[in-house]
Amino acid sequence: MKVHLVDGTYELFRSYFGAPPRHDAEGREVGATVGLLRSLAMLLADPGVTHVGCAFDKVIESFRNELFAGYKTGEGVEQALLDQFPLAEHAVAAMGIVVWPMVEFEADDALATAAARLKDEPGVEQVVICSPDKDLAQAVSGTRVVSWDRRRDIVLDEDGVVGKFGVRPASIPDWLALVGDAADGFPGIPGWGAKSAATVLARFGHLEAIPEDPGAFGLPAGRAARLAESLAAHRDEAELYRLLARLRDDVPLGAELTDLVWRGASAAFAGVCRDLGDDGIAARLAAARPGGAGPIP
Repeated sequence: MKVHLVDGTYELFRSYFGAPPRHDAEGREVGATVGLLRSLAMLLADPGVTHVGCAFDKVIESFRNELFAGYKTGEGVEQALLDQFPLAEHAVAAMGIVVWPMVEFEADDALATAAARLKDEPGVEQVVICSPDKDLAQAVSGTRVVSWDRRRDIVLDEDGVVGKFGVRPASIPDWLALVGDAADGFPGIPGWGAKSAATVLARFGHLEAIPEDPGAFGLPAGRAARLAESLAAHRDEAELYRLLARLRDDVPLGAELTDLVWRGASAAFAGVCRDLGDDGIAARLAAARPGGAGPIP
């Protein structure tokens, strides 16, 4: 079987900015939650989708904010979106999907942990991380763990990660440390761009293996010398940024493979959809997958 791990935070953000506003009977903004449920209903309509987990950032901040003051926070995120996180978690759980609401860690950490834990379980053919987030490229492993951009229907296995970023999954945190990640709030190392970081890390793999001699970089001499000088001056920052970029694979999720079997929506799901003003989600899901996923394999 395949295990599908969904980035609920990404899906909720995408729905919020990709669909028109929508209000329930009490006047609450619920459009992102409705969009998320519709997206998940499409996923669950596939009979091949039998084991599913969904992670959310219950709060935007995590342990990384204690390591770096500039790390991303909830500042600037519209309140109408933040208010939908608990609603979305409740609705997805009612849909019959295991929900991991992260507080100390991030949703990406939960997905990376679940992928590492489940990829070698007996009977698991593949773990599919449903997210285009570049951070999650580091969790890809051969063809056993892949990332899937559902919107564009692009699947990246390990060779696909190399084709896109120029480095193996294990080097993605190092690559992000050099290049920076505006979405997460750390700037990277001055002078280092995506191509130069990929060229050097393709040779050396990790920051600590990059030699002081720029002649080994495989880049034009002048360019290499400037990059070596910049890295030498900012090595401590680079190591901090790598720590921020590296996903944790030891999050205490408390879910086994059998817990992820989708057995159908709960009896409460129809009421949840009715409260959200979209009875059609439950009806379409029931029509597409009568009886849910069936017995545990």
